[in-house]
Amino acid sequence: MLDAQSLETTERYARCIAASKRIRWDIDADVIRGRTLDVEQKFLPDGLSLVEELTFLTASERRFLSQIQGRTYANLFGLVERYINAKILDLSRDYRFGDQVALEALVRFSDEELKHQELFRRVETLAASRMPPGYSVMAEPNDVAQFVLGKSTWAVLALTCHIEIFTQVHYKKSIEPDQNLSELWKDVFFRHWQEESQHAILDELEWRREDAKLTEPDRDAAVTDLIDLVVGVDGILQAQAQADAQYFVGTAERRFSAEQEQTLKAGVLKAYRWQYIVSGVQDGRFLGVLAALISQPQLERISAALAPLM
Repeated sequence: MLDAQSLETTERYARCIAASKRIRWDIDADVIRGRTLDVEQKFLPDGLSLVEELTFLTASERRFLSQIQGRTYANLFGLVERYINAKILDLSRDYRFGDQVALEALVRFSDEELKHQELFRRVETLAASRMPPGYSVMAEPNDVAQFVLGKSTWAVLALTCHIEIFTQVHYKKSIEPDQNLSELWKDVFFRHWQEESQHAILDELEWRREDAKLTEPDRDAAVTDLIDLVVGVDGILQAQAQADAQYFVGTAERRFSAEQEQTLKAGVLKAYRWQYIVSGVQDGRFLGVLAALISQPQLERISAALAPLM
């Protein structure tokens, strides 16, 4: 007989299953639909790309930089979903002979993450067909997955919850309202948002379940792991920002001064940190869960580690 809390948890898994069934979509039939990316429109909205801060760029240059950032945005999601899927498959084993509702929810989660990886590979192919050669992704998905999965489950789930919450924030606050984005690019992230909304709920449930197993020393070590993961994410962002800025300059129709190039690199890195770290950290939902699980000194350790990136 399940207690009231266990029953409520099972019901939350069940609601995720119901939502997954209701909004299920197909890459070709529902998203791409034979279309290409419209390079006469932005990909990433200004609220995420921060291109409006680069006042020395022309309107067409800001549009192209938004397209570079939008291409990277899709590629980085495909990259992190490699480790997310592996972790979700690991977690699902705990339910093989137990809660079959939770098992189905996580299996669906894994299936959708595999679909998302394929979707973002397709987006990269479409982007490569419409943009100049020379673009590159600096991080290798399997290397990133191995690094992340080497950390404690608590820290991995914290990072995952953070990522899947900020995908919702980005879509609702920046992508959905912007009427000047490539229609296909916007639809990609509409469909992604639909399924990530369930994933964020499952992340939180699994994160809380893992937290309940920990001793205080274990949790303190997990906080250290989370800080290490954020530092690792920032390393990826620094390398990609440098590569993307160089790609922009290398394909531009005019020369930029050394000062402008430096400002450009700093602006792209600021945008990537905003997208992948700051916007999620500042969201009340993520902070609420995090603060409920850790002590004030542990929260202060995280805040101190994040301060240089904010």
